[in-house]
Amino acid sequence: MPLIQPRTTPGTLELLPREQMIHQYMLDTIRRGYERFGFVQIETPVFELKDVLLTKSGGETEKQIYFVQSTGALQQGHEADLALRFDLTVPLARYVAEHERDLAFPFRRHQIQRVYRGERAQRGRFREFYQCDIDVIGKDKLDAAYDAEIPAIIVQIFEELKIGDFTIYFSNRKILRGLLNHFGVSDAEKQSLILREIDKLDKIGATKVCDAILLLGMAKAHVDTLLHLIAHQGSNEEILGKLREQNCVDPVFQQGLHEIEQVVAALKALGVPDKRTKLNLAIARGLDYYTGTVYETLIDAHPEFGSVCSGGRYDDLASHYTKSKLPGVGISIGLTRLFDQLNAHKLLPQVANTVQVLITQLDPQLNAIYLALGAELRSAGLTVENYLEPAKLDKQLKYADKAGMPVAILIGSDEQAKGTVVVKNLAAKTQIEVPRAEIISKIRALLTT
Repeated sequence: MPLIQPRTTPGTLELLPREQMIHQYMLDTIRRGYERFGFVQIETPVFELKDVLLTKSGGETEKQIYFVQSTGALQQGHEADLALRFDLTVPLARYVAEHERDLAFPFRRHQIQRVYRGERAQRGRFREFYQCDIDVIGKDKLDAAYDAEIPAIIVQIFEELKIGDFTIYFSNRKILRGLLNHFGVSDAEKQSLILREIDKLDKIGATKVCDAILLLGMAKAHVDTLLHLIAHQGSNEEILGKLREQNCVDPVFQQGLHEIEQVVAALKALGVPDKRTKLNLAIARGLDYYTGTVYETLIDAHPEFGSVCSGGRYDDLASHYTKSKLPGVGISIGLTRLFDQLNAHKLLPQVANTVQVLITQLDPQLNAIYLALGAELRSAGLTVENYLEPAKLDKQLKYADKAGMPVAILIGSDEQAKGTVVVKNLAAKTQIEVPRAEIISKIRALLTT
């Protein structure tokens, strides 16, 4: 029988053990960061009922959805009634609407799970990937202070991950919508089209964006004023000052300005470094369900990565599923894409191996001693692997080194007779013989250097 060539599915990420340890470390760091701010974990099924999932999907998104159908149902001519989730926002909306009576509001949830999209397979575009979401959902109302807490959480997480300098850019869509009202563009659909063009500024440049907005019927003088304001650089306070100078009395603009002033003040109170957050009016986010504050996060040295963490405020999360008004704000880290980009540029954080100690086998007659030592070290909180079959010491040490284990323990008949052990630092290629009673303290000392 011919062999089938082993290969992974395009658009998926499969890691070697050492890479997987780093990936898991990043997942754990994100989870701890979310929980540090009081977010509770939920999980939802990998597939949802098709009619539930498709309520919020646009035409382009729907083309990327994987539908789920059993072979038996397919043979009977039934249409698929299930689909794999393409993000975690729609499942959250369904979850909150379904369990509304059992939840305490504001509901602070984090969700770290895989999602699935029928992307065209290429570097940086995945069909299966991890999203790490946080959202705060209010009942009837939700204070703007939550809009500042969200980036404060991301700042702590990214600094802990040590991925390099980064900036969270933020704005408020009401500011641009209010200005468009002021300029005589009050049609909501036309405003959405203009916001989508503004969101392309960093990709296609101001000239093309200007031309696209002019085609939508906006006056040239107003387009120039709008793009000039968006292009203004400076500190958060300087940009706020520029907005106040507009003398725009439109109530939507005034509300957006007030909300963004609250966010800037709360960021200071939360101790977020000025260099980590920057007000940028060009951040509009193309998705229409964002209604207020919006965020995008760039790694300073690698803007070509695109936004590695984005989100924003929405007025009513679950309007398709409940008559209750459930405003919210949230953000999502696209971990798979971030990990892949960091890995390609050798920027992944340095992470200790999950297996700390290998106990080698020098003498099969001492196996009971080796196994008992492994149990003792595990009881002391160390992660330990016993080498369980006879092999040359060189082979065992090469195995430990290739697997990334930092410490190896050697006990032969001479050491057993003297009541000592040899502790070998594999990275430094050094070793020391210590009394048997000191082995735990010696290993811990090596692991902390």
